[in-house]
Amino acid sequence: MHDYQKIDVGSNLIEENDKEALEVSRVLDDNGVRSFDLVGAIGSGKTSIVEEYGSRLSGVGAVVGDVSGDDDYQRLKEIGIPVVNLNTGRECHLDAHLVKHAISDLPLSDLDYLFFENVGNLVCPTDFKLGAEHRIVVVSVTEGDDVVNKHPMILKTSDLLIINKIDIADAVDADVDRMLDDARSINSNLDVIKLSMKEGVGIEYLDEFIIK
Repeated sequence: MHDYQKIDVGSNLIEENDKEALEVSRVLDDNGVRSFDLVGAIGSGKTSIVEEYGSRLSGVGAVVGDVSGDDDYQRLKEIGIPVVNLNTGRECHLDAHLVKHAISDLPLSDLDYLFFENVGNLVCPTDFKLGAEHRIVVVSVTEGDDVVNKHPMILKTSDLLIINKIDIADAVDADVDRMLDDARSINSNLDVIKLSMKEGVGIEYLDEFIIK
């Protein structure tokens, strides 16, 4: 008769990821690189935020995650920053193992800021730390003003929420104040910035978070 042992595959996977995330964090700290895990749905504005800082600051790099394609990679390559493209195939998130290998292709000694642009999803990345200093959630008013309330777990693991595209909130009938209230009820320690990349509204508050 055989003995059977129950193995929690999900738990083991997360534990291994956490170990590799610590390795990533150590490498970035040793090189004096500030890092940010940007999570958000497709079209929320993650790439535009990286473009903003890549165009305005020196020493900015990026790792871009998508299920397939290199559209965002090409946008960032065009502004001349060091960038690595990661296609995850069937996986709906980046993980620390992928990121650890990606940063080995970047000139870390020349970088001050590194953005991990995660795969467009507000659920899958939740449990997978990448070794970034901060996790930033980006939501757009075009996703509906209930989008924050529908994704509590990602907010509980994040340091900053950006409510983006506020310039078109009225056009899409989105209540930005409701989104703000929902965020604070889910995570009272969460910083929240109301942003319009198009009009430059709120960018000074984001500068205070990114540039130190």
